[in-house]
Amino acid sequence: MKQGKVCIGLVNPKSPDNVASVMRAAGNFSVDGVFYTGSRYPRALRLNTRQPDMSRKVSDNIPLAEVNDILDIVSDKMEIVCIEFAENAITLPAYEHPDNVLYIFGPEDGTISQHVIDRADAVVYVPTIGCMNLAATVNVVLYDRLAKSQQDLINGVKDNDLIRQSRDTNNCLKVR
Repeated sequence: MKQGKVCIGLVNPKSPDNVASVMRAAGNFSVDGVFYTGSRYPRALRLNTRQPDMSRKVSDNIPLAEVNDILDIVSDKMEIVCIEFAENAITLPAYEHPDNVLYIFGPEDGTISQHVIDRADAVVYVPTIGCMNLAATVNVVLYDRLAKSQQDLINGVKDNDLIRQSRDTNNCLKVR
């Protein structure tokens, strides 16, 4: 599904449920790692007695790590792409995804800092009326990457085999 290295950076996320949903998306779309900054997510985890279920098999091997500065994880060959409602940003439908990339997503109740935006190779926005939930935005961007890729295989699996491996055990539907 992907070429190169794909990582997700979350700037000061606040919701454990949203981060859990981002992790599921990361697993579904073969992301290499998820990184986050800020103190809100760890604090919410400590205060929340109902922990989100992150045990989905698809995201078991995706690392989730806290970093002080989201730019610290950028390698020389990795492009920085901020996903943000910002004037002069590129619309997602017009955007060409790079092979090696760190997608940076801002918090739902704030923005990515100007310092990070200034370092970005591209700033992209999803053209919606109003803003989407963080996890929904991650899913849309990663799906767009998949849809625009030239590869027709996901992890070496094709067509019905992929459906059989991916669907819930209670789903045995076939189109006749």
